[in-house]
Amino acid sequence: MTDISEINRAILAGNFTNEQLNSIGDAIRFARAQLVQKNKRTLTVGTKVKFTNSRTGMTVVGNVRKVAIKFITVDAGPLSWRVPANMLSAA
Repeated sequence: MTDISEINRAILAGNFTNEQLNSIGDAIRFARAQLVQKNKRTLTVGTKVKFTNSRTGMTVVGNVRKVAIKFITVDAGPLSWRVPANMLSAA
């Protein structure tokens, strides 16, 4: 498998057309969506999860209350958070 730094160098140094760059971007978005779907399948109501709060930088630990299409609702003490699935990991 190719090293990520080699891929980055090839993209930065390459003479790609706009159409080719759009294709690369589409492939990245598709791969990211597949990761989100895989992560969502592992999360069920009651699963203990953690994420990093983007405003404070603190790690929040809680339990999954609801799994929706784009967001997972996490109960962490007295607060509930709507978090994108790709930001969560099992605690």
